[in-house]
Amino acid sequence: MSEIPPNIQPPTPAEIREKAADHHVDLSDDEVEDFAAAIEETLDGYERLDELSEPQRRTEYTERDPGYTPGPEEDPLNAFVTKCEVKGADSGELDGYTVGLKDNIALAGVRMTAGSKLFQDYVPSTDATIVTRLLDAGATITGKLNMEDMAFSGSGELSATGPVLNPRDADHIAGGSSSGSAAAVVSGDVDVAIGGDQGGSIRIPSAWSGGVGHKPTHGLVPYTGVVGLGHSFDHVGPMTTNVEDAARVMDVIAGKDPLDPRQGVVKTTEYAQALSGNADELTIGVVEEGFGHEQSDPGVDETVRDALDELAAAGAEVQEVSIPMHLDGMPIWNAIVMEETTALVRDEGVGHYGKGFYDTQFADTFGKARRTRADDYLMTVKLTLILGQYMADEYRGHYYAKAMNLRRKLAEAYDEALSDVDVLAMPTTPQTAHKVNDDLSRLEVIDRALNMLTNTAPFDVSGHPAISVPAGEADGLPVGLMFVGREFEDDTVLDAGYAYEQNVGWELE
Repeated sequence: MSEIPPNIQPPTPAEIREKAADHHVDLSDDEVEDFAAAIEETLDGYERLDELSEPQRRTEYTERDPGYTPGPEEDPLNAFVTKCEVKGADSGELDGYTVGLKDNIALAGVRMTAGSKLFQDYVPSTDATIVTRLLDAGATITGKLNMEDMAFSGSGELSATGPVLNPRDADHIAGGSSSGSAAAVVSGDVDVAIGGDQGGSIRIPSAWSGGVGHKPTHGLVPYTGVVGLGHSFDHVGPMTTNVEDAARVMDVIAGKDPLDPRQGVVKTTEYAQALSGNADELTIGVVEEGFGHEQSDPGVDETVRDALDELAAAGAEVQEVSIPMHLDGMPIWNAIVMEETTALVRDEGVGHYGKGFYDTQFADTFGKARRTRADDYLMTVKLTLILGQYMADEYRGHYYAKAMNLRRKLAEAYDEALSDVDVLAMPTTPQTAHKVNDDLSRLEVIDRALNMLTNTAPFDVSGHPAISVPAGEADGLPVGLMFVGREFEDDTVLDAGYAYEQNVGWELE
């Protein structure tokens, strides 16, 4: 009989039957006995895995203060989970910049909650790749920023520690899921922030809070060390108060990371250097289907069209384009996100199959939390897991597979429109920020968490780069204008935002 590693217990006969049944296999007694013997023999090899040490990711600048949780007087918007100070190199492109990180980005030695009760005491031991790049560039990281619980909302009111208030109007919420990132940047608590975007979570709070948010081309900025929802639609990028800072951050964080399975061939350029601000060199396609949604506020649509008219007066060529499939973007996104997120949760938050870094520390923590504290999941997470599992089981993954095929068709529709223009344009969100409301039903909360995604989410599954810039206001609240460009032409998208900023511009009084 082989020796079983002390940390691994072989399955009982009942557990063998149970695991077989999970795969619709019915075992005889003889099969159970034979498999038990074979399993014990196989487990012998796992002892060697326990003896081997994993390759370590680079973590420098190791004088780490774990920081502290600021009180409401210091943090009236509830933008921070932790205030800290981690200094980077003595010089570099971001020397003198203070940077806040969305609290699903690993900063070694400082707790990372992902906005959730499940991870309130989790402290990562390594830095995310983008953290290393920021520190190498001379940045000082001064905070972990609040976010929607596990990034599962666009409203800004569903963090485990309560809503993040809008920096332009504290009677409203900031937008999510990178809610604290927008609030901290716009209020001036940090110079720039890093947010994540799976359905619009960089661009939504930027639009609602009056900031700038850039969702890079999928895979352009490495996601290694960031808590994800699905490898095919995870994005991370800069949130700032101006386009030049966003481009400067992109110069630092973009590029190939062999540890990120989301990346293939990565094409970079010099983003800050590409900013010309010349409106007369810009051709803009205004997407008809980006306006007049069921959720649309006419004031938002009007503000965005007025902003584009002003850009045209400054010399840009502005023309209407029609992309009917844009209206199919939400159901395609929804089918992908439901099943892919459910699969990633089942896979302990780290997934399978990709070549890259697997965070065993986080997998252990996540795996334990989801088995013992699943009742603490946010209601939108529960909804996703229930429906995602149902669709996977009852329809054998058919709709996920079809949506994954349709995402290529959606991307081709955008590419066709972009063959005649430099960028596409539309409102970032169909409405302005929601008003703070503590008296909502469960269904109202779910609706408010998701009803702003119609223009942003399609580009998370198509992968195109998109930036939101402040375009004016409607009823006294900020409105975002979104520019979308060809894959890996983030420089063009940033320059479109810069041209608007330089030639028209807007700032809420």
